[in-house]
Order: sequence, then C-alpha cells, then structure tokens
Amino acid sequence: NKEQQYEGGIRVPLIVRYPKIVEAGSTSDVPVTSPDFYPTLLEMAGAKPMPEQHKDGVSLVPLFKGRKIDRDAVYFHYPHYCLQHKGYPSSVVRKGQYKLIQFFEDHRIELYNLKDDIGEKNNLFETKPEIAKQLYAQLAGWQKDVGAKLPSVK
Repeated sequence: NKEQQYEGGIRVPLIVRYPKIVEAGSTSDVPVTSPDFYPTLLEMAGAKPMPEQHKDGVSLVPLFKGRKIDRDAVYFHYPHYCLQHKGYPSSVVRKGQYKLIQFFEDHRIELYNLKDDIGEKNNLFETKPEIAKQLYAQLAGWQKDVGAKLPSVK
C-alpha cells in the first residue's frame, strides 16, 4: 500500500543505471525520496542547481560515486486521504534509525526505531519523549520551510 506512512508504503528499492558514474553491482542503504530526482537530473545534465525549485531534494550524484550526501533527514508529506489503501493525512520525518509520523486527523504521533523494529510494531512515543519532541520540532520546521499545506476543518 504505497499511500501508507509505514515502511511498507514508503520503502521501495531504487535502481540506477549510469555507467559513467555508478559502479555496476554497487549498493547504498541511504534513504532517498522522489524530490531528489530533479536536482540529480540537473547535475547529471550539467545544469546549475535551482534550490528555489527543489527545497527538499538533494542531488544523488555523490551517492552514485560512493560518497555521502549532505542531508540530516528525509521527509514525506501526505496531507490527504486515500481510503482505498488506508492512507491518512500525515507527515513523516526519518532521521537516522528513528522515524516519526504525525497524523493530522487525530493529532496522534508515532515514533519508531527502524533499526530494531522495521515492522513498526512498537510505538516509542511514550518511552522516548525527547527524541519524539526533537523530531516533531524538526518536522514542523521543515513543513514551514517548504510551505507544506496542512489540512484544516472549515
């Protein structure tokens, strides 16, 4: 269910073929998102970055070369329903091994340690409040920075 906020909905493989740069058979476990494609394609084409058009995307070319990318966290924003696949309005931040989900409908917050709990069965919101608070503040800052539209009741 690709509209879900859990790993089954957002964790998918990415295969890249770019013989000039990407070594055949190489792998990376660095999380990336679709907003990264635009700055990546700009760099691959030799064009200048346009950060005003891709505020939350970074070029993946350094990863292709076996280096690191300069990013602290990845974000997902899904401010609407998809009842066909049980997707609910929410935002997500993933930083390191932790992932926080902010549900807009009931204001619920969930926190998971993906290193220890890839199936997201153990919500750590109550037991790791400092991590939840820090990630929630980071998510709210990102929402503001990118102008994320938030659902509201009229």
